[in-house]
Amino acid sequence: MEIRLNLSKTEGSSHIAKNKALNLPNAISILRILTAPVLILLLLTPDRKINLIAGIIFSVAALTDWLDGYLARKMSVETSVGKFLDPLADKLLIVTCLIMLIPLGRVPAWIVALIIGREIAVTGLRSVAILEGIVIAATGLGKYKTAFQIASVIALILHYNFLGIDFQSVGTVLLYLALILTLWSGIDYFVRFLTTITKISPHTAP
Repeated sequence: MEIRLNLSKTEGSSHIAKNKALNLPNAISILRILTAPVLILLLLTPDRKINLIAGIIFSVAALTDWLDGYLARKMSVETSVGKFLDPLADKLLIVTCLIMLIPLGRVPAWIVALIIGREIAVTGLRSVAILEGIVIAATGLGKYKTAFQIASVIALILHYNFLGIDFQSVGTVLLYLALILTLWSGIDYFVRFLTTITKISPHTAP
């Protein structure tokens, strides 16, 4: 009887955890991830109208980054799944578009390589920090980095002149600023990681 009761409790708790993971903010993050293949197909055709559509889709997807975070806090449904999906969706969306823009001659490959390298390195450090039980406080640099990356990608997708604006030139300037912030925030995270490790090590030593 006790075994059955424990099993039912376990099944019930796993069911609750599953329901918590399947919430509106997480669904929005998943939807943002699913826009990546759509953008790939659109960017295969360097056409003015199609690029405009791709730019609009990317912009809307980028706006949902703010929306899912807001809804998670408002609805009190912040989950570990959501904390994983949200940054994953951002990185996947931005990196996918940057890679697709390389063969179109709109983005230098070396810049994309540096951005991808930074994201992989910081993600690796963040994973180590989680395993060690270390909390590295977020800073404004990461938010500015993401904002400039998004703005540059939108401009570079649009590419052509719209409303008298040379979006390729604007996007190129924004991309270099995004690169500076990307590397700067990566170095900052690495330094803060090492500083935290150094402070903890003497206390954990046998």
